[in-house]
Amino acid sequence: MSIEYKTRTQVVVEVIRQKILSGAIKGGEPLRQAALAEELNVSRIPVREALLQLEAEGLVEFEAHKGATATRLSADQVTELFELRAMLETDLLRRAVPLLTEADLAAAEVLRSQMADAYQQQDSAGSWSVLNTQFHLTLYRAANRPLSFELVQQLLTTSDRYIRMHLMLAGGVQKADPEHSELLKLCRDGQTEAACALLTQHILGAAGEVKQIVASLSN
Repeated sequence: MSIEYKTRTQVVVEVIRQKILSGAIKGGEPLRQAALAEELNVSRIPVREALLQLEAEGLVEFEAHKGATATRLSADQVTELFELRAMLETDLLRRAVPLLTEADLAAAEVLRSQMADAYQQQDSAGSWSVLNTQFHLTLYRAANRPLSFELVQQLLTTSDRYIRMHLMLAGGVQKADPEHSELLKLCRDGQTEAACALLTQHILGAAGEVKQIVASLSN
């Protein structure tokens, strides 16, 4: 019974996701659970579960007094957010690498391992972005630049839906663990400039892939 229910929910996820990505459902459009359930010939329960999963992917938003809507996405916002992230995060990492302790590196490795495990489990998708953010912040904290650190936290929060989209839909999961492993190795070896170059590539590469998805939604 649980296998059948999970399969039904996943089918609903795929149908709604395709409607959003194809532009059949526009950004800001309400997603009425009753109407979707009737259209897909299912109960509201798998629809509700599907919308929650799509929220984790950054394609659906839940708003007070409005319910679920398709997320409005902006390629210009992606460009600005990720370029700001690249500048600030690279500056923090450059300052942090010489100050990273064994405890800092061990904490980052634990988070990297947790991410690698979570990537193998579809039902853990909602935690991917959270673990990703914690991993990066663990490396930056040693810079002891509280204002810059706070700004980066705000940027990561604002770009969260795009980070989720990259991990879920743009192949980010396949790239994330190898890149995080290499970044951690460079930090451990004290190769500051190489680590910063990789981080810049990591962030701006993700931006380019997310913008391709956003552009496809606008066509």
